[in-house]
Amino acid sequence: MTRPEIRWAGPRALLIQLDSLESVLSVHAHLQEHPLRGQVDVLAAARTVLAVFDSGTSARAARTAVAQLDTAPGKDTAAAGDPVRIEVVYDGEDLAEVGRLTGLDPDAVVAAHTGQLWTAAFGGFAPGFAYLVGENEALTVPRRSTPRTAVPAGAVALAGNFSAVYPRRSPGGWQLIGRTASRLWDLDREQPALLRPGTTVQYVAVRESVTLGHRAGGSDAGGSEAITETPPRQGHALEILAPGPQSLIQDLGRPGLGDVGVSKAGAADTASARQANRLVGNAPGDAVIESVLGGVTARAHGELTVAVTGAHTPLEIVGDDGPRPAPMRSPFALHDGETLHLDLPDAGLRSYLAIRGGIDVPEVLGSRSTDVMSGIGPPPLATGTVLPVGAVDRGRTVGAPEPSTLPDALRPGTQEPVVLRITGGPRHDWFTDASHGALTGQEWTVSAESNRIGVRLAVTGHDGAAGGPLERVSSDELPSEGVVAGSLQVPPSGLPVLFLADHPVTGGYPVIGVVVPEDLPTAAQLAPGTRLQFRAVDPESLQPLHPLPTRSS
Repeated sequence: MTRPEIRWAGPRALLIQLDSLESVLSVHAHLQEHPLRGQVDVLAAARTVLAVFDSGTSARAARTAVAQLDTAPGKDTAAAGDPVRIEVVYDGEDLAEVGRLTGLDPDAVVAAHTGQLWTAAFGGFAPGFAYLVGENEALTVPRRSTPRTAVPAGAVALAGNFSAVYPRRSPGGWQLIGRTASRLWDLDREQPALLRPGTTVQYVAVRESVTLGHRAGGSDAGGSEAITETPPRQGHALEILAPGPQSLIQDLGRPGLGDVGVSKAGAADTASARQANRLVGNAPGDAVIESVLGGVTARAHGELTVAVTGAHTPLEIVGDDGPRPAPMRSPFALHDGETLHLDLPDAGLRSYLAIRGGIDVPEVLGSRSTDVMSGIGPPPLATGTVLPVGAVDRGRTVGAPEPSTLPDALRPGTQEPVVLRITGGPRHDWFTDASHGALTGQEWTVSAESNRIGVRLAVTGHDGAAGGPLERVSSDELPSEGVVAGSLQVPPSGLPVLFLADHPVTGGYPVIGVVVPEDLPTAAQLAPGTRLQFRAVDPESLQPLHPLPTRSS
């Protein structure tokens, strides 16, 4: 019986290392059919399965259960139903180049592509994108040396030993051999993704020219219907007069869709979003406005109860009696016709505005959140956007004022760096012992290129002293594998990227550490220029370690 190698991917996730893609499909299918207690998501990749759980307790119990799994390919890998038929016009720009690389003429390339069944091994990259593996390696080719800035939706492509169809227009470095009208991702279907891990595909050559159509007004990835730009005739609403640098609708996200390339998304600072909802008497998962660096001005239509949390932000209400201040982290009334303005924060980065009743925009895949990575969910708020307010749950009462959720190190006048706790990452052994020490021993500075996808870091060093990027033991290429929010992925520059709510579901760079989930709300409040240090803790007990485990640990 073959046993898996299990690596921690933070305190609530396990990265299961396997010997073959067949074993990946077997373990993935088993966990899908027989989910473990507290299992939130399970994501297949080239040689790994990532299993995410709702708590550290569930993850620790799962580690024991997974260690007993027989990972040899078995009946669980069998795909249900007939193969999905994808008709292809083989006129791709790289068809001749693929022929040169494989020693085949173009007709033979087409015959090799259509003459075998392909199996969806794993998803990632974009909603609906599936990595398909064939029955032989006759069409194994490298990626293009120079990726294209835009590959059209419906392009059929090859890279490595995989084939895929681009579900939407996006950059890409795969070799293009044809095009199809099959829609890989369609939110109008009960199952938006045409292909999921284990699905088999039969490519079929056709001569007719095909065009991949799009819904009018929609994005390639698909999103919610446009939010109204005129006040509703009845009911309460909030009208956006100025959105600030970026204002989005967020709730607690859409977990469980990693297999089809959709990240959880949701509020970057979940503690502040929950606090805002609690203050106005909403359910924890009701939709709120997430605003970066303030600048928001909004007008009430009807009598509203509002609360603002997160970044320390001066608030001003303007009504018939002139301007007056409004309190942070406390419910207050916003009367019909009054405007609320959020100024530039004194501390922190993201503010959360909740309205009693919740923001009642349409759900997409079970959530009202905007995912900037995949383009799913409501569009960013703009001047003139009117947000309808949902019905009030009379069983929930308005809360009392609460203290700030920001740590002391983020408050004005503080000279100390912010400290985030991390556990060893699933690929910590890819880095030198010196890099393990540098990760926790030097200060880092938050870069201005940071966003909801990730916090990009530069080196500060202790007391302003020069530090250095992290160095890897080898330059081997890591096959793409699942990653969780909080992962510290290290690209070739050696400067870590701390993944936040809209991170890609898979990554191709090694993860040296993972910020514990309890500290992610703080990570979401790190403004550019903030000084930061990491403190190593044990993934099971969260007790301090000095330093991170080295390669030999």
